[in-house]
Amino acid sequence: VRTSSFRLHPHPFRDLLLIWGCLLTLFRNLLRLEPSNPTTFMISSREFRAVLAIFTASAAALLLSGCGGVMSSSGGDRYLPYEIASPSSLGSKKTDDSPIADQVSHWEGNGVRGQPKIVIDVSDQRAYFYKGNHLVGVSKVSSGKDGHMTPTGTFKITQKSRDHRSNLYGNYVYPDGTVAKEDVDVTKDPKPSGSEFEGAPMPYFMRFHGGVGMHAGYLPGYAASHGCVRMPERMAEIYFENVSLKTPVVVQQ
Repeated sequence: VRTSSFRLHPHPFRDLLLIWGCLLTLFRNLLRLEPSNPTTFMISSREFRAVLAIFTASAAALLLSGCGGVMSSSGGDRYLPYEIASPSSLGSKKTDDSPIADQVSHWEGNGVRGQPKIVIDVSDQRAYFYKGNHLVGVSKVSSGKDGHMTPTGTFKITQKSRDHRSNLYGNYVYPDGTVAKEDVDVTKDPKPSGSEFEGAPMPYFMRFHGGVGMHAGYLPGYAASHGCVRMPERMAEIYFENVSLKTPVVVQQ
């Protein structure tokens, strides 16, 4: 993910000369035009040289800008640069599940073949989705906070539950729906008389170690969960649809 190289244009100098030659011909023709003809005009040699220099520099910049359009891993596998691969539908709009505009999460895996694999990097709060050797998706995440750190290691998806609810964290509610106590931990917080436990929703849950999994949830911009890996809902749904039981999940620092 972090090492990359840029592939140069196969014939940069040839194309630059072609562009320069076209511009040179154009401005030489301008020099020959007569001011007596109202449909034409003439520029001075000084103006010609200045404009030609500007256009030559612009042509060179345009050509060089095409030299690094695709990044590749050290092994030569092509993938999408994060800066340019975010579709507007998945890119920079702030959503209800995050107070921060998401300019990172994107998906380019439709139609790509290969065995799925997810790499969760706790240090940069990202979940990378691979198909074979191709990186096809990136999602912002919020992993476990201090005292509830997301376990690191190599795991596999053991359960998929689209409408999952936590059996540890949630609210105590009365039969009429009134919340008796919110944000509770059933292992620590006593239940008020007459109330029942209502688990916190964890849509698109993908369990990979004990009670820990990936799911849609709130992303404050830092590690804040009780150990699970929260994702924007749109990305959780995409990842959920593209994994199966036994899909490898690697969690690293």
